[in-house]
Amino acid sequence: MPRLLTPQTPVHFIGVGGIGMSALAKILVDRGHPVSGSDPRDNATVQHLESRGVTVFKQQTAESIQAVLATNQQPPVVVISTAIPDTNPELENARAHQLAIWHRSDLLAALIDQQASIAVAGSHGKTTTSTLITTLLIEAGEDPTAVIGGVVPCLGSNGHSGQGRLLVAEADESDGSLVKFRPSLGVITNLELDHTDHYDGLDDLISTLQRFGRGCERLVANYDDPILQEHFEPTAWWSNKQSENISFAALPLQLDGDRCTARFYENGSAVGDFTLPMAGLHNLSNATAALAACRMEGVPFEALVEGLAQLQAPGRRFDLRGTWEGRHIVDDYAHHPSEVRATLTMAQLMVSSGRSPLPSAPQRLVAVFQPHRFSRTQQFFEAFAEALQNCDALLLAPVYAAGEQTIPGVCSNALAQRIRSLRPDLEIEVAENLNQLTDLVKQRSRPDDLVLAMGAGTVNSLWGRLTE
Repeated sequence: MPRLLTPQTPVHFIGVGGIGMSALAKILVDRGHPVSGSDPRDNATVQHLESRGVTVFKQQTAESIQAVLATNQQPPVVVISTAIPDTNPELENARAHQLAIWHRSDLLAALIDQQASIAVAGSHGKTTTSTLITTLLIEAGEDPTAVIGGVVPCLGSNGHSGQGRLLVAEADESDGSLVKFRPSLGVITNLELDHTDHYDGLDDLISTLQRFGRGCERLVANYDDPILQEHFEPTAWWSNKQSENISFAALPLQLDGDRCTARFYENGSAVGDFTLPMAGLHNLSNATAALAACRMEGVPFEALVEGLAQLQAPGRRFDLRGTWEGRHIVDDYAHHPSEVRATLTMAQLMVSSGRSPLPSAPQRLVAVFQPHRFSRTQQFFEAFAEALQNCDALLLAPVYAAGEQTIPGVCSNALAQRIRSLRPDLEIEVAENLNQLTDLVKQRSRPDDLVLAMGAGTVNSLWGRLTE
């Protein structure tokens, strides 16, 4: 498929309000393309797209394609994501008119091909790392184009058409489509089995990421990840554990509940110290990856140090939604056992150290978790049970199906039962729905608690439900 768009080519997105689709739509409309899309949701993202000049149809019907054809002088490219089924009437009509159908990854690949680019892949930390790279480049005076799977705080958006030399993109591995990308620089944060609905096993995932790596002109990877260390030979490594024989390292000097202080090394030599205004070793690793990528693109370390003080995590990454009756309500996207473990460890550090980015130091940690997909919950059942113990109280929502069929015996009650067998003293409650979950938060939490809502589904509505 030729991956080339002229500025006059109309582009129509089926499901334009999605996090990945909306970022691409914003960039194309800013570059002068006639852009349209369809989405039944009327959320802030859709409203923002409309304010930027994107025509949004509220229904995904054959008539949407007819309207786009009637409006534009040349036929549009129709963009879909993996979430759009073949039976979608809009897609069926587009095929009936023999329109070019591109997967979202084809469009992103076309943008990557047009300029020097940094593509961030890996099982965890992709959105945060690509956000940090984008922020550092902006603070250093660059103006990168950015296609991110979350809202970049300094941009207030997940998509930005910059005037600078570089493009920064998040390379999602969930459906294997990242093998289409040919970036100037690839970044791999870590590798761990996930998306078992797509991959047959860990070897399948490793093979896919190796194909991505071979498509990169240069590659930088995390030396602290044993799977990457065994199966990859990148251009450069970064580490948070050692500086010898490592291209880029940031060794922690002090870890607090609201920041990390570290010493940065290049090729074994100390370059300087910095303070990262984010807690947790996982965030230090993400920041080290961002520093390494920027240094490999020639940005002076001195310019990056100034930008480090401005770093913030993207939306839904330890995102303080507000304080409700003395409880600090935080939203986080963690939905894999490793992510849950890292997020709870960071939160517990805030409780134990008395330091946190919250309005006041929390006294207890109340974890609220919504398992995401029956297949993931079944695959990582024991790992979730181990990870979710690290709190003072645990509230579980029902499994968020994400379109999957129920698996007998795989449910939040079974998970709670397993956690109780591992830690009998832990207070655990299971809600039947989100309304009951909200009531449990009101009943089981107390002032000065950190209420940490984790999951990739609808648990992010907790703040809104509490404040209604």
